[in-house]
Amino acid sequence: MRASVAGCRMSVGALVNGLLVSVVAALLWKYSKLSEHAALLEEELHMTQQSQEVSQARIDYHVALQALQEHGTRMVCTGKMHTDRICRFDYLCYCSEAEEFVFFHSNSSVMLPNLGSRRFQPALLDLSSVEDHNTQYFNFVELPAAALKFMPKPVFVPDITLILNRFNPDNLMHVFHDDLLPAYYTMKQYSDLDDEARLVFMEGWGEGPHFDLYRLLSSKQPLLKEQLKNFGKLMCFTKSYVGLSKMTTWYQYGFVQPQGPKANILVSGNEIRQFARALMDKMNITRVKETEKEGGSAEDEKEKEKKDDYIVVFSRSTTRLILNEAELIMALAQEFQMRVVTVSLEEQSFPSIVQVISGASMLVSMHGAQLITSLFLPRGAAVVELFPFAVNPEQYTPYKTLASLPGMDLHYISWRNTKEENTVTHPDRSWEQGGIAHLDKEEQDRIQASKEVPRHLCCRNPEWLFRIYQDTLVDIPSFLEVLKEGMKTKPSLKKAKVASMVHPGRVREPKCQTSVQTSNEAKLTVSWQIPWNLKFLKVREVKYEVWIQEQGENTYMPYILPQQNYTFSENIKPFTTYLVWVRCIFNKNLLGPFADVLTCRT
Repeated sequence: MRASVAGCRMSVGALVNGLLVSVVAALLWKYSKLSEHAALLEEELHMTQQSQEVSQARIDYHVALQALQEHGTRMVCTGKMHTDRICRFDYLCYCSEAEEFVFFHSNSSVMLPNLGSRRFQPALLDLSSVEDHNTQYFNFVELPAAALKFMPKPVFVPDITLILNRFNPDNLMHVFHDDLLPAYYTMKQYSDLDDEARLVFMEGWGEGPHFDLYRLLSSKQPLLKEQLKNFGKLMCFTKSYVGLSKMTTWYQYGFVQPQGPKANILVSGNEIRQFARALMDKMNITRVKETEKEGGSAEDEKEKEKKDDYIVVFSRSTTRLILNEAELIMALAQEFQMRVVTVSLEEQSFPSIVQVISGASMLVSMHGAQLITSLFLPRGAAVVELFPFAVNPEQYTPYKTLASLPGMDLHYISWRNTKEENTVTHPDRSWEQGGIAHLDKEEQDRIQASKEVPRHLCCRNPEWLFRIYQDTLVDIPSFLEVLKEGMKTKPSLKKAKVASMVHPGRVREPKCQTSVQTSNEAKLTVSWQIPWNLKFLKVREVKYEVWIQEQGENTYMPYILPQQNYTFSENIKPFTTYLVWVRCIFNKNLLGPFADVLTCRT
């Protein structure tokens, strides 16, 4: 009996011990899970804080991470080729250790266009507006979303971002032509790239001397590639656009063929002037409207304008100097009876320079990047570009091309130093500033004896650098002669009328009638109604272009006609089928589309 009681006590004790062990184990397991969950929450809180270091926008880290894990990256692009492609991404990531963008695949990922290996021929897109430059290509590496388990926790950037390369942020021409203008109109192209969007520069340069100009594009501080390392090893952009529009560029720098205007310029002065006004607003610069008039007679107005007119001379202090700058300023003041003011990038703030240039009647400068500021000149102003000895103005025309764009309404004049004794060369400088001491003696002698730099490719041609970094003593008589002759052809500026830039629509109701006169003679009569939009416009000159082609032949006969119908008999054969196209032309150069082709049988 005692043995059975003792055994019962032992069983109860063992049972209690077992229960205690189970309870303790359960508590320990729960504590472990709670600790693990707390650590996870702490890590998510830390990652959220890191994300908010990048942006002030709030983000639910857990939701963002879940979206990346479940849906992966999504990409939809516009453009057929890498040279005209811009892509929108959801959850595009960047690994700062590998310096690679990462596309995470899941069953919900989207990749359009899905190019396969063609994505590497040569790239998905250009990161800059400089077309097909092999240092500007963009691509990404691919991973399954499951790989996120083995990678550092991502930091999410909740801002909508525009990811691009600046081409050369140390050079003012490149800053405006390659970066600011394309970025501004890329942001206009996509409505969510607004003033709250963030720019991310991936080319690897530092801020550079003109970084404040990039800050004008957005209320948020741009991010540099080097800064991305500070926010974590893996950054994911919740929504981003990658690439830049090339529609606003007008010049190519000579990487494939010698530099010159682009073959297919798609921008006009209208778009550039809108961009200039937007930047001036950002810099708090105001100027009197170009068309604003105060009360008084026309004579009073002309006299007031004359008193207000002034000339701006760009002064350089280190290279490409005008050695007799004071004499040049005096000559300009006497010749044009105007004030002459100087501006200098080395000594003045950029907004203060723009303020001065935006009201000038003429801008005079040695060839150089500072001439890009001519886009801030008022309509009707003159741009006068000076070239050193042996540099042909016809071969270096970025500013002439800008001034000549339709709607810029600037008058361009170039002067070239033709006197070798009026130049000071610097053969002992570094090669970047035109030095040639590093070349062999024969090549140095050839360059110094040359009278004109031959056409060349970009970017380190020693003869070009040697000549373009010369200092120049401007020959005042020849300069004034060129200037006076150039000003004779300056068109009178009239207030631009919208109708003068409007293209005609299609001609309406085109018809043809035929008749056979004899076995060798026939007539073809073509008629049409005016374009629909013409009745709303006042157009100085309206003409019509008619093309006639015998079916089966490769050539056609073009005609320019003032009326809406015409009977053709010359070269019209009996019993023959002709194809006829008709379109309208406004003011000699504004072409409308052709109407649907007519098929006419004689």
